[in-house]
Amino acid sequence: MIDSGRSTKAYLVGGGVAALAAAAFLIRDGEVPGENIHVLEQLPLAGGSLDGRGTPEQAYVTRGGRMLEDEAYTCLWNLLETIPTLDDESVSVRQEITDFNRQWPTDAKARLIDGAHRVLDASDLGLDTRDRLELARLLVLPESAIGPRRIDEFFSEHFFATNFWAMWRTTFAFQNWHSAIELKRYFLRFLQEFPRIHTLAGVRRTRLNQYDSIVRPLIRWLLERGVRFEHGVTVTDVDFTERDGIRRARTIHLRRAGGEPETIELDDLDLAFITLGSMTADAAYGGDDTAPELVRDKRDGNWTLWETLSRKAPDFGRPAVFNGNIAEAAWESFTLTMRSPVLLKRIEEFSGNAPGTGALMTFKDSPWLMSIVVPRPPHFDGQPEDVFTLWGYGLFMEPAGEYTGKAMAECTGQEILTELLGQLGFDDIADEVRATTTVTTVMMPYITSQFARRSTHDRPRVIPHGARNFAFLGQYVEIPEDVVFTVEYSVRGAMHAVYQLLGLDLPVPPVHHALADPATVLSALRTAFA
Repeated sequence: MIDSGRSTKAYLVGGGVAALAAAAFLIRDGEVPGENIHVLEQLPLAGGSLDGRGTPEQAYVTRGGRMLEDEAYTCLWNLLETIPTLDDESVSVRQEITDFNRQWPTDAKARLIDGAHRVLDASDLGLDTRDRLELARLLVLPESAIGPRRIDEFFSEHFFATNFWAMWRTTFAFQNWHSAIELKRYFLRFLQEFPRIHTLAGVRRTRLNQYDSIVRPLIRWLLERGVRFEHGVTVTDVDFTERDGIRRARTIHLRRAGGEPETIELDDLDLAFITLGSMTADAAYGGDDTAPELVRDKRDGNWTLWETLSRKAPDFGRPAVFNGNIAEAAWESFTLTMRSPVLLKRIEEFSGNAPGTGALMTFKDSPWLMSIVVPRPPHFDGQPEDVFTLWGYGLFMEPAGEYTGKAMAECTGQEILTELLGQLGFDDIADEVRATTTVTTVMMPYITSQFARRSTHDRPRVIPHGARNFAFLGQYVEIPEDVVFTVEYSVRGAMHAVYQLLGLDLPVPPVHHALADPATVLSALRTAFA
């Protein structure tokens, strides 16, 4: 392991939350000078998938929103406890999130809505004896026995028609064909959510979107400590050496925007943290009158580095497992920018929830399995008081919509708004809503690719065997027992990487094991057998 010291230089490939967290841990816990840390990012902004941007005049957009949770997000809270907010240096981001959720607790009263525009009793999970036995069987099977099998290989048709599955799958974006191992991990990690899945009372939200509330404060903290952000940089390859079972990263190959190829030579004390893949690679945008393109040819190059590295060693993972089936990984989200409160007021009357106190509202009979959530305004920094936003997504892009007659993937933003208003039954306000609303859509070919069916060696370890100065980061590394598609996963991987490479004698907060808490288990059992 490399000793912590002022001579260490660190190169972070990618500027997503995993890399930002690694930079923070290098400074905070490893005492590496900020000016020795280089973030090499292809895009003009850091933050990766934790985005949020736009203007009230044009439109706002977020590709997605990450719901946080007290029990399971131990590494994220550890990081954010030491990052001050942009507005008040004496208040940490963690404290701001705690205070915001205390003021605006989540208690969804309209979690499921049927085709007749009725709010269903979502507390009735609908599980029968066979469903419960199938759940128990999956929970007790070791991952080695589950292997690369699909979720629908473990459950009957009845299970997939239950309220429980409609809520669980839309909360976490599971498809029936996804990895049964990943579903099992989610059950074990979030067992405490069983009794509150119909209200999502365990959800913790940021005050603003995650880019404004998490990424921007973290970037400012890093910049104040001298971290060097280099944008427009595409890392194309990394050379490694191996001797007596010891592997080292030696050369980083890169290209700056409009420039010639360059190399960075790594000394013995230098470190490389390499982010692999991207769940928002090749995201394409649509507007009121356009549908977003479904990019299939890996146009932005976010998978290229991992594909190159995977050919160098068998334990560097198999990216084709995750980027090779767009039909099973893609879905589309949409953001409404509303310059009239009429839609939000009607949703509040319909749902019984003020903005920011509800959760996902899922239209259970929707051909697209559409869900929406209304944040507490403002959701964007500087958002005017008379501008409002709403976010939603559809899990199924190919079936014809009930009110548009078109596949979601083919719809313009205004057509998606028509489908939403139809699912809500708000025809009487449709004209005003359309006239005062801008819709931005986002097609994401790989958004649930982390859930792809996989075998043991398809994801590389954070620190591969024998690695002395390099680590892999992001959503496509293997962290035993933890769950992908969470901010926690990226931060936990970063903490492991920094502590191990620097040889720091510091504990990484353990993965939350819901089964270790008898009260949680009893509560979950009562819910499942109610």
